[in-house]
Amino acid sequence: MSPARDTGFPRADAEHDFLRARRRQVLSRLANWLRREPDDVNIMLPFDEVVEALGYEGERRIGLRVIRLDSIVGSVDRGHDFDRRFRPTSGRVRERWERLALAARRGEPIPPIEVYRVGDLHFIIDGHHRVSVAFAMGLSTIEAYVTEVRTRLKPDGIRYRGDLIVKDYRRLFLERVPLTGEARASVVLSDPWHYAMLGEHVEAWGFRLMQDEGTFLDRATVANRWYRDEYQPVVEMLRQADLIGNRTEAEAYMWVAGERYRLIRTHRWDDEVIEALRSHRQ
Repeated sequence: MSPARDTGFPRADAEHDFLRARRRQVLSRLANWLRREPDDVNIMLPFDEVVEALGYEGERRIGLRVIRLDSIVGSVDRGHDFDRRFRPTSGRVRERWERLALAARRGEPIPPIEVYRVGDLHFIIDGHHRVSVAFAMGLSTIEAYVTEVRTRLKPDGIRYRGDLIVKDYRRLFLERVPLTGEARASVVLSDPWHYAMLGEHVEAWGFRLMQDEGTFLDRATVANRWYRDEYQPVVEMLRQADLIGNRTEAEAYMWVAGERYRLIRTHRWDDEVIEALRSHRQ
């Protein structure tokens, strides 16, 4: 947003700041509608839903920090008064908003806000109006009292509310199939429902393994054995056979595992199976 103009009349400029922010919010909604973008593209991320999807582990207060305004993506409980870029969504907040804008134009400091930090993202606990005014004034940073929240999954890739579905299903998958390290990072799916399907697939694979070996194996052991003895060898065969295509490796594995059983009724992997799958694809 461009810096706010200064006519030398702070009260009039503060009123103009609010009207300009409201106008831009309305125009943004119209542009999103014309582009047929998802409904959640301009909505703040709800803190509780983000933490639930990622899996809460703990928190610690780290004190006063200077944070970038563009790192603030969500709210604890005031997500309806402002859009994703903290433009007012109605005239309801106008009186308080203009009072803060007037104070800022008179050179009064903006008090620190209070936020939760999840990864590199920030969620406002208190200070929505102050952030909105700071954006309108063309600022890039703001002081904030920060509480850092640790989660089982990283918030990487979260941009919109719909992204939380993928994170939530991935978190549940990793509870069922507790992969670690490189294995955890490499098994990635874009369709959230596929995580549920893959979880069932791995559990069935583990059940057959326990039957074959006549012993009980815990989830961590099954996950490790599946990745080492099943997933990695199959992905390598698919790579050599040029069967991955534009999918992720995990998506290619799921496709070919399903096709293998549907076409050949087998759980084994060998050159004959790969050739049959290649022929079917062609």
